[in-house]
Amino acid sequence: MVLGAVLTGPAPAASAAPAGGHCAGRDRAVVPGAEHQESACLPDLTTTGLAGTRYTDTADQAGLTAKGTFAPSGVPGVQIDGFFPDSSSFNGTHGWRHDAQFVIRLPDRWNGGLVITGAPGTRRQYATDAAISDRVLAQGYAYAATDKGNGGPDFYTDGRRPGDAIAEWNRRTTELARAAKVVTARRYGRAPSRTYVTGVSNGGYLTRWQLEHHPELYDGGVDWEGVLWAAGGGPDPLRTLPTAVAYGLGQATPQEMYAAGFAPGSEFLWPYHQRAYWGVTQKTYRAELDPAYDPRCPGASAGGTAEEILAPCPSDAGYDMRRRPPSVRAAVDRIALTGRIGKPLITLHGDLDSLLPIAVDSDAYTAMVRRQGAGRWHRYYRVRGGNHVDGLYDSHPDRLRPILPCYRSAFDALTSWVEEGRTPPPDQDVARPAGGDLVNSCRLAPAR
Repeated sequence: MVLGAVLTGPAPAASAAPAGGHCAGRDRAVVPGAEHQESACLPDLTTTGLAGTRYTDTADQAGLTAKGTFAPSGVPGVQIDGFFPDSSSFNGTHGWRHDAQFVIRLPDRWNGGLVITGAPGTRRQYATDAAISDRVLAQGYAYAATDKGNGGPDFYTDGRRPGDAIAEWNRRTTELARAAKVVTARRYGRAPSRTYVTGVSNGGYLTRWQLEHHPELYDGGVDWEGVLWAAGGGPDPLRTLPTAVAYGLGQATPQEMYAAGFAPGSEFLWPYHQRAYWGVTQKTYRAELDPAYDPRCPGASAGGTAEEILAPCPSDAGYDMRRRPPSVRAAVDRIALTGRIGKPLITLHGDLDSLLPIAVDSDAYTAMVRRQGAGRWHRYYRVRGGNHVDGLYDSHPDRLRPILPCYRSAFDALTSWVEEGRTPPPDQDVARPAGGDLVNSCRLAPAR
């Protein structure tokens, strides 16, 4: 792989089909610890082949990728769907009404690797099928994704203590990684030679946390705009989003938005984020970590209308973490990141992100990594014109660019770094080109 080359499609799988032909070893692919599992031998594990079937959910992928995104196909293999023991039941996929659901995909032509991810936002286990699963499967990797153990707008009601629901996300990702390693070894007769963790938004947070707390499980990771929760009064969404909520209610100025971290030049994105993100994100995170703040408006309710779920709680406009009791900071500290990564990590973030502003998220996390003396394990790519969700490129192709092609190039850079010892591209601002196929290509300036 040439690191500076344009990404046009997936690299071919590196191994031959296993002895025994299509779906050989399916009966051995038992997921340890699973309460329930169902396996299927399928002619194509990608969304091209699975769309409209019970083996994916394209609705849960809505907005994450731009129209025209390259979609590989023709990856036969085994898919395992199931769930681990759990007491909550937000996830109704397959009619199971059971959380801790997972999907594991095992291609017939395996390259020896495994990719682990957790769902972004409050979505479920199929959310990143088009963004992540399709391409890594086409490259020959086994793939596993978790719903994180709770989801939907009422995820904060899971658990007994503030922070329990988010802490479960980390536990479920670790649980899946360990189980997927075993099931992969059972299917192919040997353990994965390398395992990568990756994810988007909340899934990016999981990636960071896993490499900080369980580096022994992985060989590296790619963090795509991960949510930053920092201990000791550091930056986090509960310090940024109140200003956005206030702005949406006409109670804050653009200058106050800039001071909170929102980038000048991102103003054209603010009306959409006001309608779709700021209110619901603020109140669900706040209800999870500070449920005593306003009993009249605990969070988002799945039983409400779409407008009611997305609408902000007016009291959240005045939320001030500095004035909250120590118990709130203790809840954040339970889930906080430190920057103390133990394996290679590549971080990408769009400079026009209007949900998790780059200045108070990945810029800050990169500084944390360096303070921990782990900079040698880290690379940071700031994507010019990138926003939190690639689907908005379709509405603003003249001002935005999708991050997915840069993510794919970064994943290739990571695997080359880990497997071949090639120096990855240096930290950089990835410029938005004036022309070309922005949906499917992204150049990373190579190391000199």
